[in-house]
Amino acid sequence: MAVASASALLLTACAGTGEAAAGDGWQPDKPIEYIAPANTGGGWDTLARTSARVLEENDVINRPMRVVNKPGGGGAIGWAHVAGKEGDPHTLFVTSPPILLVPLAGESDFDHTDFTPIARLAGEPLAYLVRADSPLTTFADLVEEVRDDPGSLSVAGGSGPGSMDHVGLAGAVQAGGADPSTVRYVPFDGGGEAMTALLGGHVQAAVSGASEARALVASGDLRVLAISGDERVGTLPDTETLGEQGIDYVFEIWRGVMGAPGMTEEQVAYYEDAFAEMTELDAWKQETEKLGWVHDFAGSAEFGEFLDGQYEELSGILTDIGLKK
Repeated sequence: MAVASASALLLTACAGTGEAAAGDGWQPDKPIEYIAPANTGGGWDTLARTSARVLEENDVINRPMRVVNKPGGGGAIGWAHVAGKEGDPHTLFVTSPPILLVPLAGESDFDHTDFTPIARLAGEPLAYLVRADSPLTTFADLVEEVRDDPGSLSVAGGSGPGSMDHVGLAGAVQAGGADPSTVRYVPFDGGGEAMTALLGGHVQAAVSGASEARALVASGDLRVLAISGDERVGTLPDTETLGEQGIDYVFEIWRGVMGAPGMTEEQVAYYEDAFAEMTELDAWKQETEKLGWVHDFAGSAEFGEFLDGQYEELSGILTDIGLKK
C-alpha cells in the first residue's frame, strides 16, 4: 500500500508534466473510461451514470464518458484496474469513503494515495434511526444506553463491519462518550434491509443514508435521532445534527472522482474545471436534489488534503473497534 499523501502525489504529478501538458488547453482525444467499481444500480453506478449524462448532454466534456462497471472486493477490483493505467488521462473512477475504509481493513492493495484526486462533488449525512415507538428520542439517549448497559444495544447497518455505516455509528458513539466496541453492529445488504430489520424489532436502532431513510420517516414508521452532517438537510429538514445535540462529530458520505496515477497538471485541471462547471448546472442540481445529495464541491488539491485527513481519522476509529488490519 502506498504511503505518500494524496496531496503529495498530486504535486509529484504536476511537477512531472510531459508533452500533453506542453501546449495550451489539454483535452481528451478519445472516449473516457469512467469506472464504477461496483455493480449497476448502486451508489457508485448512480453517481457515474448521472454525472456522465449531465456532462455529455450539456457539452461540458468533449468526448464520450463510457461508464464501465467493475464490481468486486468492495471496490478493490476496480481500483486495481485503474492503478494499472498509470499516466492514462482517459481513465477516471467515482469514489466515496470505501476508498479509505477498504484498504484500512486490509482488503485492497491500493489506497487513495495511489490515484489522482480530481474533485469532490456532493455529500450526504447518515441518519441514526429508531422505530416510532422507541423510548430513545435523541442520539444522546442512545449513547447513554450504550454507556449504562454495554453490549445491550444492537444497531443495523446496510454495509459490512468496518464500512461506512459502522464507522459513522462508532465515531458518533465515541464522540458521545461511550465505548463503540460495545455496540453490537448487525450488517445487512443495504440500508433497506437494515431498516426492515429495525421495523421488525430485530434490532433497537439502525443507520443509513439520510435520503434512503426519508420515506419511512415521512410515513411515521421510523424516527431519526440525529443526522451526522454539520448542518440540517432538505431530505430531513426537522432533524437535528449531532452537533446540535452537543456531540462533536461529523460524518459525510462524500462522493467524488479520481483518476489514474501520474496525470499531469493540465490533465487534472481540465477535469477539475469540467466537474466544477457541471455542479453549477441546473441539470445537475435537479438530479442531486432528487437523490438527496448536498452540494459539496472541492477541487483537486483540497480534495486530496481532505482524503488524507479522513484517512487518519477513520484509521483511529477502526483501531478503536478492533477492525484495522
